[in-house]
Order: sequence, then C-alpha cells, then structure tokens
Amino acid sequence: MKVAIGSDHAGYLMKENIKKHLESKNIEVVDLGAQSEESVDYPEFGKKVGEAVTSEPYDFGVVVCGTGIGISIAANKVKGVRAALVYDTNTAKLAKEHNNANVLAIGGRTTTFEDAKDIIDAYMDAKFEERHQKRIDIITKLEEEK
Repeated sequence: MKVAIGSDHAGYLMKENIKKHLESKNIEVVDLGAQSEESVDYPEFGKKVGEAVTSEPYDFGVVVCGTGIGISIAANKVKGVRAALVYDTNTAKLAKEHNNANVLAIGGRTTTFEDAKDIIDAYMDAKFEERHQKRIDIITKLEEEK
C-alpha cells in the first residue's frame, strides 16, 4: 500500500504522527509537505496530494490543516479527487463505503491523534460498496461540466 500525505503548518504535527502510524503498518508514505510548523498556505498541499492521488499509483491520500475544512476544499478542486472531511470512525468508514473517497481530510487542531489513528484504520478496513457507483459517476460528470 502507498499513501500520499500533506499538511499545512497547523496540521504538521498531526501529519507527522499519522505518517508514523502508517509506517508502523508497513505502508509506504510519501510526504508532500509541509516540513515544519512555519506558516504556509494549505491550498498548495491539498493540490499536491490531490494531483498525486489522481496521477500516480497511490491507494489514497491524507490531508491535514487546522480543521481539515480548507485543505479538503482545495483537494476537491483537483479533477478526480473525492476528499472527505472525516471526524470519527463512522464518517471515515462511510466515506469509503458510500463515496469511494480517495483523500481523507483531518483537522489537526480538532482531532486527537488517538482518534486520527482509529479514523485512518477504519477507512483502510472499509470497502467501497458498488451499489453507490451510480452516484460516483454523477460526480464525475459534474467535474466534466466545468
């Protein structure tokens, strides 16, 4: 398994902890930044992760900013990204099962690291339910209308 991960300064510490958690499970993690808590702009990192997930063989991406809101909006501007702001194991599971989300957004200032580990694990354990493919196709068509 291969995961792309990125954050802004507010999500940096959470990103680092998530990265360690994934690596402890022998998952390859590609860190696309930020590399410190020095102020940066989250759209840059949402875009980097979104482009990586849609153009290279990543299983999924993780983006982190203070709340997860801004970076999820930025990631969703990349064609083919279905970024879901998740805040517990149920939303993570449903993001995969119902939406086939390929990027998870987590709030570095609103989520504990223990919860983030559980969220990531719940997402990885979930499987997309094909009965929802029709809705994914509609989303894809919306992107093509731009």
